[in-house]
This record gives sequence, structure tokens and C-alpha cells, in this order.
Amino acid sequence: MKVVLAFDSFKGSLSSAKAGAAAARAIGSVFEDAICDVIPLADGGEGTVVAAVDAASGTYETLQVTGPLGEPASAVIGLIRERQSAELTAVLEVASICGITMVPAGRLDPIGASTRGVGEAIMQLLDCGIRRFVVGLGGSATNDGGMGMLAALGAVFRDSEGRSLSGCGGELQRAVSVRLSSLDPRLADSAITVATDVGNPLCGLDGATMIYGKQKGASPEQQAMLDKGMGSYAALIEAAAGASWQSKPGAGAAGGLGFAMLAIGGVLESGADWLMSVAELRERVRGADWVLTGEGRSDSQTLYGKLPIHVAAVTEEAGSRCILLSGSLGEQMEELEKRFHGCFSIVKEPASLEACINQAEALLELAVRQLFRLLRGGER
Repeated sequence: MKVVLAFDSFKGSLSSAKAGAAAARAIGSVFEDAICDVIPLADGGEGTVVAAVDAASGTYETLQVTGPLGEPASAVIGLIRERQSAELTAVLEVASICGITMVPAGRLDPIGASTRGVGEAIMQLLDCGIRRFVVGLGGSATNDGGMGMLAALGAVFRDSEGRSLSGCGGELQRAVSVRLSSLDPRLADSAITVATDVGNPLCGLDGATMIYGKQKGASPEQQAMLDKGMGSYAALIEAAAGASWQSKPGAGAAGGLGFAMLAIGGVLESGADWLMSVAELRERVRGADWVLTGEGRSDSQTLYGKLPIHVAAVTEEAGSRCILLSGSLGEQMEELEKRFHGCFSIVKEPASLEACINQAEALLELAVRQLFRLLRGGER
């Protein structure tokens, strides 16, 4: 039996690699001669760097940057060589630079949070001679439209009194002018892939603030203020650049950081598709009896392009069978069931979220073991 294990991370509890390893142990306990191919994956959020380094046999570097609330932070980035190019590529993930999991409980602050650390990381890598970047946008704590990143890269923002702005959510509506000509000129010689599976525009009811602002701590009043500020800030950028990006799908990713990435020449790409290409998933699922995938929670959002849906599509193309095993299952289960040969939650009894997170590895291993015992019984 050949089984491909292509999980996303279970946020806050299990990395993709650990989830795959747990599933492999469970399968091996039932089918001793099973061939288990563990393929760590991500969709641009938490785990993107680890998955890319694992897939491409890359290396890690640690950079010192400014965290989401202005605190010093250490950001781990990956250095890989993609198949398409022998040139060194730096892989960054916003989740480890200005991520929501970096902010202590009760301290989420979309008004004060900034993407400045992302710009600082890019500047340090430019200094090292890197000119190819992949930036995963999932899991940010910010809602500054990428203003902090642009400021760190050399853009100059000023308020009505001529004071320079460093970039954060609360400064969006204060900016009345911007100078983009001072952006680091090395950006023009760089190739920037922006890995995301979020298709939101920058502003409006479907935009960054109104859809994701609440989970970053914004009250309804703050959401309205931030969305209005985002619109005026975007108009400044577009007027200075002579281009329009705020309506493009993905511009609203990571609290509008997608918009700023477009402004420095970034190209938006599905994070899941990029990592599956680096990991050669399409080739590796051929001939598999089963493919297992999963994430922390699968629901209606999964249908809009989260990693398991991409894995299921690739599996179907290869003529194999895909099973979903996630921490929990939410709404639109009927639609999810159409994409998989089975959908299961790994939780075995009523429990608190904290308990589920702490026991995630054991719960996944138990669920996979029981599933493959059932499959073994079906072979008799």
C-alpha cells in the first residue's frame, strides 16, 4: 500500500511535518509494509517556510526585525533553489514576522500593528544579494495596507503637518502624501512571488478590514475607520504610481499587505499551488492508493482555496483517492464531502479547545489508526 500524507499545519498545535509523521506511524501499525510519503505543505500561512525548505532541501536563516507591535522579533526565513531557476530564493512568511500568534492574548491591536518587519527582512536579504523572494501572506496581525513595509523599504509618508509616518493601521487616514521614488532601487531588479489563497480586494464589504478585521481585534467602529483610511491611503499610492491595484483579487490579503506587494512589483500566486509545485506533489501522488490531507478546521472557508481542496484536486487528476482528517468540521459539510472520499474530525469526545490543541498529535494518530483498521477489514 502506498499512502501520501499531505497535511497543512494544525494551527497552534501541529506542524505539517509532525501531522504527516503521526499519520505514518498509525498506518505502519496496521499495514507494516505500507509505503508512507510524508509531504509537508502550506498555503502561504504558518508553516510555509518549513514546508518549502523541506521540499527543496534548503537552509534556514534568522533575521532580527520589528514585530507586529514594535517589539524586537526573530524571523526564520528559508533559502532554497527552485527547479525553474538555479538562483537562490528567499522564502518568508508573514506569520513569523508580524503574525497574529506573535501577539499575546488580549493585546491584538489593528490600529497600532505594523508590517514594518516585512520590509526590514526584505532589505536585509537585498543586502545579502538576494533578488528572488517568495512571501507567504497568511496569518498576519496587521491591518495597515502594507504601509509599514513600504516605509521600511524607503517610501516616505507624511501627514497634513509634514511629519513623517512610520506606518500602522491608525496612520492610514493621516497620510496625505507619499513619495515612492525613494523606494530601494534594488526592488526593480527583484522577482517577488506573493503566496496567498485569499482573493479579497483591498477595501469594501469584501475587503481586508471588513472580512478579517474582527479576528485581528477591530471593533465595528474601528473597522469602519480603518476601511475608510485604507481607501484614502490606496488612492495616494495609486496616484503616485500611476497604476491601480486595490480591486485586484488578493490585494486585501494580510490586512492589505497584498496591495503593497503589488505596488513593489510582486506577482500574486496561489500559495498552495506554489508549494505543491516545489514539493512535486503531482508526481508523488501518482500510483498512491490513498492520499490523506487535513488542517485545524475544515469548513466553508476551505472550499475557497485552502490547501486540502488543492490536494484533493491534484489527487483526483492522478486517479487516486483523498481523505480529509481535520481537527474539526464546520459548515457546508455537504460540499466538502463532494471533494473527498471521506471527511473526518479527529476529536474523539467533548473537550475544550486547549485540550484538543494539546492532544492533537495523539488524536490524529488514533483517528488514522482506526481508519486504516477499517480499510484493512474491508480487504478481507
